[in-house]
Amino acid sequence: MSKATVSASQSAGAEIHNGVDHSEPTGHGNSPAAWTCVIIMLIGALIAAIAFVIANTSIFIAGLVVMLVGLLAGLVMRKAGYGVGGSKLKNSGH
Repeated sequence: MSKATVSASQSAGAEIHNGVDHSEPTGHGNSPAAWTCVIIMLIGALIAAIAFVIANTSIFIAGLVVMLVGLLAGLVMRKAGYGVGGSKLKNSGH
């Protein structure tokens, strides 16, 4: 490993690194819409996985349908203002 020091030309608070602008936080989907979508889809994946192991096609398809419902629930909640930066999540000043 090299013990070379960082050159003075690099600033400590650089906003662009390797051609990518890091001035805006990316966010990680921490919203009620995202959590609802993920939880419902995980339940659907669990149903589908169990059905796959017991070789039951109808229950497997039901698990896939539950995953689709989770996706739709997340989209509807995002449109209703519960997504990242949504109108229902704005701080009211309290």
